[in-house]
Amino acid sequence: MLFLILSILCSVTVGVIFKVGRKYTLNTTQIVAWNYVFALLLCYFFYSPDVSAIDTSAPWNIYIPLGILLPIIFLFLAASIKHMGIVKTDAAQRLSLFIPVLAAWLLFNEEFNTMKLIAFLIALPALILILSKKTDNLNNKWIYPAVVLVGFGAIDILFKQIALATSLPFPTSLFIVFGISLLIILAVVLYEIVLKKDPLKSNNFLFGALVGVFNFGNVLFYLKAHQAFAKNPSTVFAAMNMGVIIIGSIVGIAVFKEKVSHYNYFGLLLAIVAIVLITFSQVLT
Repeated sequence: MLFLILSILCSVTVGVIFKVGRKYTLNTTQIVAWNYVFALLLCYFFYSPDVSAIDTSAPWNIYIPLGILLPIIFLFLAASIKHMGIVKTDAAQRLSLFIPVLAAWLLFNEEFNTMKLIAFLIALPALILILSKKTDNLNNKWIYPAVVLVGFGAIDILFKQIALATSLPFPTSLFIVFGISLLIILAVVLYEIVLKKDPLKSNNFLFGALVGVFNFGNVLFYLKAHQAFAKNPSTVFAAMNMGVIIIGSIVGIAVFKEKVSHYNYFGLLLAIVAIVLITFSQVLT
């Protein structure tokens, strides 16, 4: 469970960094690019990925779509936080848990016990109640959280497949995916610099470095959690998503003074119950 807790804290911190970044004139694309530069460096220096082992036998059918999806969904995540707020964005992101949970049943042949099924039945209304938060923004741009929801669902499934792959160690897989993501986002940065005349700025570097450190920790600990719970991927899916919702909402309320209704509080309570049930369901399998 330690890996899950660390992944949750890193994930929430990334959202907080983007939230704080609203106070400054930042270029989100440059932040995401610097994020992958630092994530690659951390992966290389701390985990020494075996680059020489990379060959055609590697699961490129997983690496390439994941490497493309990560920066694109990152951009939508930042836009959603900007336009819809951190609580709604977290809720939309974590509603995506039902996509990989369905995959755990249909693709990974996971058996569900009664307690886990009850936990998921509680988790759905919990997330809906949290998502019902009112907003002062009258121009609700739901396309951003909608893309975040579907995108993170697909990313969760692809990360699960990487965690199960045995052809390469997961640090090496992570290094490859981050490298692909960096190439994709660099193409976008180059387009903005050349055609849109957006200059490189030092504040984008600073925020990108912070995001890179915590994004690296989030992904690394998430993969480790999947390896620790290899036979129960839904445990990781659900606990990760519920945990981020709870911590993210608490941060939004306590730090950013976001307004929360009675429905939201009830949703948080249901989320806690769901996490407890999911944790105990692990003992029964």
